[in-house]
Amino acid sequence: MMSWTAFAGVSASRRSATRARLIRNATGLLILLLGRGTRLSEKLMSADKAYEGTLKLGETTDSYDADGAVTATASVPPLTLEALNAAAETFVGDLLQTPPMVSAAKVGGVPLYKLARKGVEVERKPRLVHVYKFRFSDYQPPIGSFRVACTKGTYVRSLAHELGQKLGCGAHLATLRRVASGRFLVRDAIPYPDVLELGPGELAARVIPFLKLAAAE
Repeated sequence: MMSWTAFAGVSASRRSATRARLIRNATGLLILLLGRGTRLSEKLMSADKAYEGTLKLGETTDSYDADGAVTATASVPPLTLEALNAAAETFVGDLLQTPPMVSAAKVGGVPLYKLARKGVEVERKPRLVHVYKFRFSDYQPPIGSFRVACTKGTYVRSLAHELGQKLGCGAHLATLRRVASGRFLVRDAIPYPDVLELGPGELAARVIPFLKLAAAE
């Protein structure tokens, strides 16, 4: 396990399996699978996830996050932390969620983000996801800090976007940090720059043997 930006993790891990989302401002836990461990990729990544992040109210973007182009702006109504949490609570439970166009989901075998780059928008089928928790811990207008616990495949960007629509002012995901994936926690991870400083013995000590990992899962 390592803690780094997801984008850097994809770039630096050509010979290992990574399942990071292509969000440049996403950080946190990234699980690397080596050798036979890559066989456990689907099983590991089907686990529930937990994220911490911030969203910005009053601005809507085409990608639902800070990397996209702003498509609309609006005045943010007076809101309290309690009001934000009341609105967020309506997204807790089973949820049919449509993947954003700027995403790795595929239609006809083509990743949506490739179509989006060409200015093409296609119909996407909603997917059933489950949100266990969506709660704000702080609100300093127009930025709200939140934590989400959810099932695999949940687009936190979409939660931010849809919450903004519900509040009538729009919103987009400003930052995102994965803090847990199944039983793996970011607090137990090691920052990527530190990995480069480890000797062979120290690095080997950080690797979970295949049979132990397979038995645990």
